[in-house]
Amino acid sequence: MGHHTQHQLGSWLSNKGVDFCVWAPFAQSVSVLVGEPFAWTETLLENTDGTWCGFVEGAKAGQSYKYKITTQSGDVIEKNDPRARQLTVSDDGVSVIIDHSYDWQGTQRPSIPKEKQIIYELHIGTFHRPDPATTGTFESAIEKLDYLVSLGITTIELMPVTSIAMSNGWGYAPNYLFSVENSYGGRHGLLEFVKECHKRGLAVMLDVVYNHFFPETDLWQYDGWSENNRGGIYFYNDERGDTPWGGRPDYGRPEVRQFILDNVAMWFTEYNIDGLRVDSTIYMRNTRGPEGGPDTEIAEAWTLLQEMTSLAHHIYPQALLAAEDSSVNDALTRPVDQGGAGFDAQWGLAFPHTIRAALGLEQAEYGNSLSGELDHSYSSGSFAKVIFSDSHDTAANGSVRLNEAASPGNAGSIAARHRSLLANAITLTAPGIPLLLQGGEFLQGGSFNDWQMLEWDRTEQFSGIVLAHQHLINLRKDTYANTTGLTGENINVFHEDLACQVLAYHRWKDGGLRDDVIILINFSDQLLRSYELYFPVAGTWHVRFNSSWKGYSPDFSDVFIANVMTDDSSKATVDLPGQGIIILAQDPDTTEAV
Repeated sequence: MGHHTQHQLGSWLSNKGVDFCVWAPFAQSVSVLVGEPFAWTETLLENTDGTWCGFVEGAKAGQSYKYKITTQSGDVIEKNDPRARQLTVSDDGVSVIIDHSYDWQGTQRPSIPKEKQIIYELHIGTFHRPDPATTGTFESAIEKLDYLVSLGITTIELMPVTSIAMSNGWGYAPNYLFSVENSYGGRHGLLEFVKECHKRGLAVMLDVVYNHFFPETDLWQYDGWSENNRGGIYFYNDERGDTPWGGRPDYGRPEVRQFILDNVAMWFTEYNIDGLRVDSTIYMRNTRGPEGGPDTEIAEAWTLLQEMTSLAHHIYPQALLAAEDSSVNDALTRPVDQGGAGFDAQWGLAFPHTIRAALGLEQAEYGNSLSGELDHSYSSGSFAKVIFSDSHDTAANGSVRLNEAASPGNAGSIAARHRSLLANAITLTAPGIPLLLQGGEFLQGGSFNDWQMLEWDRTEQFSGIVLAHQHLINLRKDTYANTTGLTGENINVFHEDLACQVLAYHRWKDGGLRDDVIILINFSDQLLRSYELYFPVAGTWHVRFNSSWKGYSPDFSDVFIANVMTDDSSKATVDLPGQGIIILAQDPDTTEAV
């Protein structure tokens, strides 16, 4: 799979010193400077086919280093190691020698099947303590892990944590792919975070960015060479190098492919990461043509994606690899040996927009009804789709969180609570792998940003809404073995009443008692008394979730719904609370907790 190199690039510590190796094929000479600013020790490196290597005796962990490169034109430039595992600071720092060893204290990766996964997307920078002068860190995020376990989360998806330009931002402007952002706690902080997650049975996914590299980085014209005044050895040096955010890597150059593959391998081997979300794979696979013009496929990007997924699954067969791709391309989740890219799942980018449209919060951007979206799956099945009512993208980029959109300026109003709970209940009962955006369960307001501390006191203010999410997650994971259908692949949207704004669907795995689940949704704000509809399965159905319950909020309507029984023709009559959702299971035992 091409993830072994002739030279082990980077800096590698031994008991006698450090091996240094860097790729700079157009350099006249390269030396490594080790020590500290104003007290560097310089060692000339030897060139083997454009890779410069050497051993510095006595060099040790914690020391700084950088490369001094003499270009073809005779200019002398200083660069960081593209594979530095740590920098002194992210903005204008230098590389740091590290000890690659780490004591995992016997912790193991959790084994979580796809049908039981509940993902929680979070940004480390927002998990800070109540001190406006600080940013969030891995250490402060660890303090919230027990809360996430109690909520029922199984998997944490970290927005990018690699070294960030200017030490702030969403993380999608990476400048050093192998270094972890210092302001979050650096390499050691991430290792500790993963270990603490694994101790609690939580898996960790990492959002990674390979579709562009930030332009103001040492990778740009790394050894002084470029064509057309573009990016040099790490980038396409023609129009293929253009993206809206920075230069596109040259996926056709073996050394650049290796750079990305080695980065993928690092997350699984050094950090014990459980999965990756690969950002904007469509911008890896295509150059965007002029407005109205055709895109141009980058064929070598597709084969790189195949190598990436194959490598990750070779290292860790249970890895969950998700692609973000706006093309709705089934081949992304098709196996590599069938010509696919080999991803386990891709983000269902239409899903949140169809939910917002159903709630009257926006026009459907993707031309799909909610019933059609619920029924849509990719080639490899229902669990090849990550579904969500909000994400960092939908809650920003000129938009706001769903509850803020429902009630501008009062994101905790009763209207916001009803709609937010309904949206997340749909997410947690639909086929796919559900994802929740940080703070959605306690009605964080406004739009997503990278600096505002999450308002954790809202977990008390809206404790009932948090409880509702706990109940929904328990049902979704079939915690009490009476809603098995929510872990299944199957869905039948059996009732859609556009006039009354009612939607109903049946979920099942194998079918039968304790398996079949029916979800009834009233999108209107009116209580619908004695609403009639025909169920796909006759019998007695017991209420497992009623979003109008006053236990979730004292000002909710608390529409009482007894067990729902169908007649011989499978007709049922039920009261449907306004902007509410009812979850029914065909389970003879009505005494079990939700």
